[in-house]
Order: sequence, then structure tokens, then C-alpha cells
Amino acid sequence: MEKTLELAIVLPTLNERKNLRRLVERLDNALQGIAWEAIIVDDNSRDGTSDEARAISLEDPRIRCIQRIGRRGLASAAIEGMCATAAPVVAVMDADHQHDPKLLPGMLAAINSGDYDLAYASRFAEGASTEAWGRPDRVKASGLANKIARKVTGVDLSDPMSGYFMLPTAILRGDADRLSGVGFKILLDILATVDTPLRVKEFPLDFAARAEGESKLDRTVVFEFLIGLYDKWLGRIIPTRFALFGTVGAMGVVVQFAMLWLMLSVVLGERFVYGHWSSDETTFNIANTIAALVAMTFNFVLNNELTYADKRLRGLGPLLRGWLNFAVTCSLGLLTNIGATAALKRMHINDVIAVLVGIVLAAVWNFALSSKFVWGKYGN
Repeated sequence: MEKTLELAIVLPTLNERKNLRRLVERLDNALQGIAWEAIIVDDNSRDGTSDEARAISLEDPRIRCIQRIGRRGLASAAIEGMCATAAPVVAVMDADHQHDPKLLPGMLAAINSGDYDLAYASRFAEGASTEAWGRPDRVKASGLANKIARKVTGVDLSDPMSGYFMLPTAILRGDADRLSGVGFKILLDILATVDTPLRVKEFPLDFAARAEGESKLDRTVVFEFLIGLYDKWLGRIIPTRFALFGTVGAMGVVVQFAMLWLMLSVVLGERFVYGHWSSDETTFNIANTIAALVAMTFNFVLNNELTYADKRLRGLGPLLRGWLNFAVTCSLGLLTNIGATAALKRMHINDVIAVLVGIVLAAVWNFALSSKFVWGKYGN
């Protein structure tokens, strides 16, 4: 008679095809005598990670695959995987071999003892090592991020940014609807969300170098870390995505004003006196339209890289289609921007105030439609 399922290991993946078979072998060796399954949650990797996971599953039914289409992000993948298992205990770890599976039995024993609600592997606990990682710059950055995370969230662990942890599935499901799923550090999200402090057991980790492929922690990693902190701090007051969109939009305001000034003052030699440029209405409207188009393109690029990093459009074709969708969905906002500015200018309102009002009126419209048609269901 087969043993009842005891443990699920969730492996969020993005382009990890070459790492999977060896990792399954390491899990099998480490978890002898334990009934386990591994859930590979793949964000539609271009290297065929999902196909490889399904091929392994045909040979080993303990391996399952969730291929996510139109959804990206390590934290949300981990949440989805943890909610997809019937196992009473669930672990999350990376698929790149930086996390040692040999820690799993001890972590499971700590949870099953009833003395702990969460077990996690720390890169900075006594007895841990990051020497094999070979990235002193990342070690220093992780240490700083941990310090900030402890201060902002009140979570007092040596490594709250760890991506290797285990807890009873019931605890996760109890607060799954309150987790933000933003950014890449799900452990920090869990610790900052649960109402009752969790009893935590720490395991020192010898953090290894990545086996194959490239790290998914790209140039937006610091930005995503700050997003996660913001979401736990103020996200329930102002939605995180809208706050990011608004921040990028504010930068676009600077771009629009700079471009407007460049064309009117530098190129055309117009004077700005008592809050107004000396140009005629037609010249001003043409210059402001061009400036708004430049700002719109700037906003598209920055939103693609930062606000919608989890749904980022890649490649010339998708980027051009995305920009076109963005331009079309923002066209009414652009017309509102230009029209309101022109109307206020005719009323002899200060040109700066007129431009600002036009920008603000377009912001909410642009956010609502671009979220759906550029980076949402109809934008992929």
C-alpha cells in the first residue's frame, strides 16, 4: 500500500529545462522514505521547460507541471503551486540547484514535530555559507535588502529574503487571498501578512552557484523588492500597480514638459512670459501633441520594464504591437490631454497648469485600458 502524500515541493521555473532531471534525482535521493511530489510552475518558458517537465512526469508521476500562460512572477507562481497540492506540508525552492534538497527531511521533521509553523534555509545563519555562490556583490546586496526588510516589516529573521522554506499547507491557504504575489520574495510576503506570529526554525544553508542557465533576478530586482515592501505597507490604500503606473506617468510629465520646452523655446525660439509661450495656438497645439506622443512612448517603455515586469513584452514584434496597442488605447486619453490643455489655454489659464490638468484627466483612462489591452489578456 502506497504511503499517504506527506510533502509537496513547489518549483517556480523560467527557462530551467536543463536543470530539471538532475534536480528530480537529487530530490529522490534526499527524500527516501518520504511520500512527496514536485509541482513545477513554469511561466511559459521559451526553452521548453514545461515540455521537459511533462516528459519527466510520464516517467515519474510524482512530478506535475503547471504551465502558466499570460501570467508571470516568482511569488505568484509559488502561491499558485502551493495552492495546487493536497499535501499537508509544502516547500518552495529554486530549480537552479542553489538550494540543497538535503535540508528538506530536517525541515519536514521540524514542521511535523508541532513545535514550528515554518522552517526555512538561511544564507546568513551561523554555519551557513555563500562562498560557492561566487557573487560577493549579490551577498552584499542581499544583506542590505534583508536589513531593510526587517526594519520595514518587523520580521526578525537572519534571511527573510530566502526563497527556500516550508510550512503547513493550511497556513498558506488560510492567508493566500491576502498575499500580494508581487515581486519575487514570497517568504517575506507570508511573514508580513499572517496575523499570528509564526514559530520559525532556521536551517543554515550552503548556498551554491547556479547549475545551468541565467539568473532570473534581472535589473528590476531592486525595483521589485521595493514594490513588495510598498505593497505590504500602502498597497491596500493605493493599489500597487496603479501607484507604479502613476509614478511612471509623473516621470512622463517631466518628459512632456521638457520636450515641449525644447520645441518651443529652443527650436522655434518662442518666449515664455508670465506663464505663457508667445507662440500662436496652432503652433502650441502641434508642439504639445508631439511632446505628448514622446511622453506616451516613454511611459510605454518604462511601464513595460517596471510596472508590468511580470508581463514584460520582449522582442521587436511584441514591442511594436504593444506600443501600437498602447497608442490606440491611450488615444482618447491623449485627445483629452490635448483638448483640455487647449481649452484651458483659451481661457487664459497658465500654460503649465493647463498641460498638467490635461495629463491628470488622461491618467486613469490610460491605466484602466492599457492594463487590459496591452499587458492584460488581450495584449499577449
